[in-house]
Order: sequence, then C-alpha cells, then structure tokens
Amino acid sequence: MPSPELDRLADLGHLKRERPGRTEFEGLVHGAEVRLADARRTELSRASRFDLAYNAAHALALAALRWHGYRADKRYFVFQALPHTLGTSAPTWRLLAKCHQERNQTEYEGLGEVDEALLTGLVEAAGSLLVSLRGLPLPADPG
Repeated sequence: MPSPELDRLADLGHLKRERPGRTEFEGLVHGAEVRLADARRTELSRASRFDLAYNAAHALALAALRWHGYRADKRYFVFQALPHTLGTSAPTWRLLAKCHQERNQTEYEGLGEVDEALLTGLVEAAGSLLVSLRGLPLPADPG
C-alpha cells in the first residue's frame, strides 16, 4: 500500500519498491514473535535479551515496510519509516533508532553495557509493533 512519504523516500533512493508477499511477511512476524518471547526471559543476560529484542523489533519494522511494498537498503530506515508504515509515535521510533545506535556500538566497537530501562523500552516497543502488525490483513504472495 503506497504512501506519499514512502514514495518520496523511494524516489530519493532510500527505499526500493518491491511487491510484498505473505510468506515473507509471516516469516518475519513469526521470527520476531519467537525472539521477543525469548527477550522477555529475565534469566538471560541483558546483552542477550537486548540482541533478541532488537532483532525482533527490526524484523517487525521490516515486515511493516514490506507490507507497504518497500524494502530498505539500510537497516535504520525501517525504524525511521515506522510513522508512515504503522503510525508509530515519534518517541517510539526514536527509542528504536537509539537502540539501533546501541546495537552498532556493541556489534562494531565492543562498547556498552545494556541499560535496563532501555531494554525494557525496547521490549515494550517491539511488543507494540507486534500488536499493530497483527491488525493488518495478510498480503497475497506474488505470483
């Protein structure tokens, strides 16, 4: 489902137009559900829970973008597109963008201790994305 904002990002080269598919959408959502459930397991380390929750949120944001018929070249664009794909509030997508920065610092620079409040916010944000996605009709598989 095209939108003027997403079309503009595609025209600028930040997104690619690509027909959505049910199989991909369901796979992204299912994978996110599994990761989010594990991220809620408090016996795991904060670092592991953060990684799981971040990857769940990313998969859900990507699923929302794919549902609208777009794909991003850069990981962080899926979070920036959330106001246009799911109507996500600015505080939520900014939190997810901050988590993306934290993830990059940890992955590429070996920095950072996972903040409990940030982790809690990430898990809640991913849960909110999941609820929003469950309200969308499933796309048809291309064919």
